[in-house]
Amino acid sequence: ENREDMLSSKSDRLTEALEEANKLFSGVSRAREAALDAQFLVLASNLGKEKANELHSEMTAFDSLAFAEDLLTFMGINRIEVEDDDGDSEGVSGGYLPSNAWHKLGQETEKYFRRAPSFHYMFGSFKSDPPVPRQRIERQKKATSGKEKRAMPAQLKKMEESHQEATEKEVERILGLLQTHFKNDPDTPISFFDLVVDPNSFARTVENIFHVSFIIRDGFARLKLDDDKLPIIEPLKDNEERGNSRSSGARNQVVISLNHQEWK
Repeated sequence: ENREDMLSSKSDRLTEALEEANKLFSGVSRAREAALDAQFLVLASNLGKEKANELHSEMTAFDSLAFAEDLLTFMGINRIEVEDDDGDSEGVSGGYLPSNAWHKLGQETEKYFRRAPSFHYMFGSFKSDPPVPRQRIERQKKATSGKEKRAMPAQLKKMEESHQEATEKEVERILGLLQTHFKNDPDTPISFFDLVVDPNSFARTVENIFHVSFIIRDGFARLKLDDDKLPIIEPLKDNEERGNSRSSGARNQVVISLNHQEWK
């Protein structure tokens, strides 16, 4: 009912209503009374918002046209040239402002903006010349690598030949030891494990078994089992017996399993 009176800037009716509501709220004891108080709070908030919008303050209002006018005056606009041009758009855009107008505005606005200082060298810029390529060194490297590649096949071939020769020599050496021992004591059987096992090297033991297998394969010796079912080895006496053993087809290939613990 008193809306216009409360919205008036000279009236304090809204403040008086809020103070009265605070006094009445102390006696609220029912839900309906609390709902009426909340309804009054919403109504008072809306009235306060409308009353604040009607206030005029020079600090919050911004007039773009007045700002543009002041800006042109600061930059040094020449009003006489504008009137003489009779509305010529090209003359207005390029001739009525001095040449240093925007520079003057930039110097003035620069005071109100924080910016990082520009980076500069104390004794000029560093020289960053690219390194000189060394063509001769690269050619020497390529030539050296080419020679190494050409030498690789010959080196590998030589290694294969030396390994094969070493195997043949080792087989011949073991066969000579076997024949010499059997010739000195033909009645004593030679234990296969006593012959091949090296008590100080497991790898050497495996190599010995590998070399003895060539002797048996080529028919220069044979394996038998003694009374205790342990293998013994003896060389063959002449070429005839070796030829008979080859032609009979009685030879068998056996794979021996020997780990490190068994070797110990």
